[in-house]
Amino acid sequence: MKNKILTAVSVILVFIPWSILPLRIYTKWAMDYAHIMIPCYAVFMVLSGIFTILAYTAGSVKNAAMKVCFVMNSAYAFFGTAVITMMIIQKMK
Repeated sequence: MKNKILTAVSVILVFIPWSILPLRIYTKWAMDYAHIMIPCYAVFMVLSGIFTILAYTAGSVKNAAMKVCFVMNSAYAFFGTAVITMMIIQKMK
């Protein structure tokens, strides 16, 4: 039961970062508040990557869906960290 719940949460976390695309394309207010939305999505991506990594390693959930989620959410965590780092460097200048 624990394995199914952790897998389901990880699968849902894979698709949430893609919701930024319709928000940024079809709404004007998203362009005005991009300086808030992008860091929030980046932090979410890092946290979802950490959750999936912990569920995969410490939780010992190693089914096929979890392996895919592990790779994708780890990539999201890496790129989210890169975005946060770039934003911090930009603010320091």
